[in-house]
Amino acid sequence: MIDFFFLVPIAIGLGLAGLASFMWTLKNGQYDDLEGAAQRILLEGNEGPDY
Repeated sequence: MIDFFFLVPIAIGLGLAGLASFMWTLKNGQYDDLEGAAQRILLEGNEGPDY
């Protein structure tokens, strides 16, 4: 029973840390252009390194 006093706050803390990181990515615009990157990789030419 004493383990719950340690595990519950750790679980809540990890959940809040995950939520905070998700909110941070939303604020910084990580999900603004989801289709642009998918189309850009198909439309760009072969601009890789020359071997």
